[in-house]
Amino acid sequence: MKFTELGLAPEILRAIADQGYETPTPIQAQAIPIVIAGRDLMACAQTGTGKTAGFTLPLLNRLAAGRPAGATGPRKIRVLILTPTRELAAQVEESVRTYGAHLPVKSMVMFGGVGMNPQISALRHGIDILVATPGRLLDHAQQRNVDLSAVEVLVLDEADRMLDMGFIHDIKRVITLLPKKRQNLLFSATFSEEIKALATGLLNQPEYVEAARKNVTAELVRQKVYKVDRERKRDLLVDLIRDNNWYQVLVFTRTKWGANGLADKLLKAGIEADAIHGNKSQNARTRALANFKSGKLHVLVATDIAARGIDIDELPYVVNYELPNVAEDYVHRIGRTGRAGSEGEAISLVCVDERKLLHDIERLIKRQIEETIYPGYEPDPSIRAEPILMRSSAGRGGARPQGGGRSGGAPRPGGAPSGNRSGPAKPGGASHRSGSRNR
Repeated sequence: MKFTELGLAPEILRAIADQGYETPTPIQAQAIPIVIAGRDLMACAQTGTGKTAGFTLPLLNRLAAGRPAGATGPRKIRVLILTPTRELAAQVEESVRTYGAHLPVKSMVMFGGVGMNPQISALRHGIDILVATPGRLLDHAQQRNVDLSAVEVLVLDEADRMLDMGFIHDIKRVITLLPKKRQNLLFSATFSEEIKALATGLLNQPEYVEAARKNVTAELVRQKVYKVDRERKRDLLVDLIRDNNWYQVLVFTRTKWGANGLADKLLKAGIEADAIHGNKSQNARTRALANFKSGKLHVLVATDIAARGIDIDELPYVVNYELPNVAEDYVHRIGRTGRAGSEGEAISLVCVDERKLLHDIERLIKRQIEETIYPGYEPDPSIRAEPILMRSSAGRGGARPQGGGRSGGAPRPGGAPSGNRSGPAKPGGASHRSGSRNR
């Protein structure tokens, strides 16, 4: 199947061709006709499947015919796309601008971390598509800056992560501000009971599509575990990067302070690195991500939530400096490499504390991951496992230990913590944008 067979407007096909794409990904081939037909949609799509274009292309097609008959004055918001993080919001809006480059469509992105006045100005001038994080959208709604009375389509992107981050009440509040008659699209990497409950209350006789089987790791990703003592993880990572001449490495830590400390350690070792997480200012996050994508940074250290907006077609290396507390997050992490037909490597540095977490991951993906020892980093058999402090992904509540070890390489006092291209997935282009606070 080609994009030309999906019923998209000529201007959109031209924009797709500008990006060098001809063939849709499976999620795009399934979702686009459903969205064009005006049906509600429940889609299971993990990172790297091209899901963003799976809804931006048909939504742009809906707006390609121009404003509704009899419409006068400033444009009113016709499409609302909610995302869990600033980075993902920016990525989605870039996709809108890229594929709407030849259409008279206006869009903006709204998230936290910057002032509200530029957003207020953009809203007053009128827009067709608003991409927003829930918290700042409600801030504007409370101040009566935003009019959602003309919304025709609501999209919840990465709905599972929004629930993880505690946005369910914000989502419900936003829904009360929308017209009851509208099209609803829900995209999620997993379909938990909570997601199903949300879908039941939101969607009207939805179509269901799935891009890939749940919790399946990409076949092109080579997975490997290096067994190492918790206090030697930092040095091992430095040696792996240097000895193998790794470049553009995405490294995952469990915590924000762990990301900061590890980035500092890499910088002191002469490796260009930076950290990205929720406590960073928006300018710092945007700059770090841009430098990583351009190759100026060799290493980007990220927490799971902050990494949700990272979309790079050919990311070669993902390193789990610390295994995630939730096994499904391992699948999401390593899904950022091995895309678009390119091979990738997913390396996990596993200490004695994390054996249970590793077992949970292997049980989830239904395979054993190759284990090895890097010369000079043989684990000390006398070291005993320590409890890992568990923190919710939304950062809510206290910490609680889980049997199996503490955060590998965590800081101690006085130290730093240890052919045809297939489917649009890569955003680009330029247009009008504002930003804001992501709660």
